[in-house]
Amino acid sequence: MSSLFEPFDLSGLTLSNRIVMAPLTRNRSPGAVPQAMTATYYAQRATAGLLITEATAISQQGQGYADVPGLYSPEALAGWRAVTDAVHAKGGKIVVQLWHVGRISHDSLQPGGQPPVAPSAIQAKSQTFLIDAEGKGAFAPTSLPRALTIEELPGIVEDYRRAARAAMDAGFDGVEIHAANGYLIDQFLRSGSNHRTDAYGGSVENRARFLFEVVDAIAAEIGGARTGIRLSPVTPSNDAFDPAPQALFEHVVRGLADKGLSYIHVVEGTTGGPRDTQQGDAPFDYAALKQAYRAAGGKGAWMLNNGYDKAMAEEALASGRADLIAFGRPFISNPDLVARLRNDAELAPGDNSTFYGGGETGYIDYPTAG
Repeated sequence: MSSLFEPFDLSGLTLSNRIVMAPLTRNRSPGAVPQAMTATYYAQRATAGLLITEATAISQQGQGYADVPGLYSPEALAGWRAVTDAVHAKGGKIVVQLWHVGRISHDSLQPGGQPPVAPSAIQAKSQTFLIDAEGKGAFAPTSLPRALTIEELPGIVEDYRRAARAAMDAGFDGVEIHAANGYLIDQFLRSGSNHRTDAYGGSVENRARFLFEVVDAIAAEIGGARTGIRLSPVTPSNDAFDPAPQALFEHVVRGLADKGLSYIHVVEGTTGGPRDTQQGDAPFDYAALKQAYRAAGGKGAWMLNNGYDKAMAEEALASGRADLIAFGRPFISNPDLVARLRNDAELAPGDNSTFYGGGETGYIDYPTAG
């Protein structure tokens, strides 16, 4: 049997296989509250060894798109409890991805209509998703952010800690810190979006400071074994850019090595796009990234993501490049993706027009094979 379908011990959490459902934003949580159909959606996909939820805002300030879920209201936590109960009833394991979008937001989504916040007041060449008064969804440019003061940063770290505790209280098996795709933590990391001149800007060490403070706060609250993190070293998503990603992310993983984390989740290339994306003067060396983590003593599982099919996944596991493989969009239209991969069955195509927003159509009505 392929190792893709073998059980895996994830820091004491037994996964039924090494297939992970990657986080997938679906914009079906009005008022930031997961709905009954959200529980159905995740339970349908619970045969994955691990489910990572769609990105979930740690605070209203962290919201960047209409109808994405949160972890900061009693109603949202009750909605997530229904999700975790449904997944566990199917024998699945599920973690929630903790999200603060930073500058990838719009004034209309922020508390009091205020500007979004960011390391520096630099507007992203990106878009967000809004829903108008008639209920129609559309993409719109992000708003100009304001730069966070150094005095505000401990409060955001506290929001991450509080959200992690709320997640565990809602029945999740752990959390994944979203430090990828040009959102707040990634904005601090990259020189393209971080022009600060204080202790959180300039050098690689300073730009990584906020990430390590968030990781330390969450691990102290719920334990490193229940904490993972997602990184995307070269993705240009949401106007993310750094001219020297190799040095930056090797510094990051070396700093994560002693945190006792459950896993490191690495997006290879452009998130949801080409795998051979390059930033800086040379192609990114993912093997060197993993080696830097292991050489520094890091023992967490190494998860890879982006454009994998069964053959690629099996090769990555067999070669030791990865311990787990995360599949994204195939899980949207194939709730039984694990069985289809196991049986070499044809994968159903997804309907792009229903990816973001809407109701049950294109969400919980995809059939299983046979």
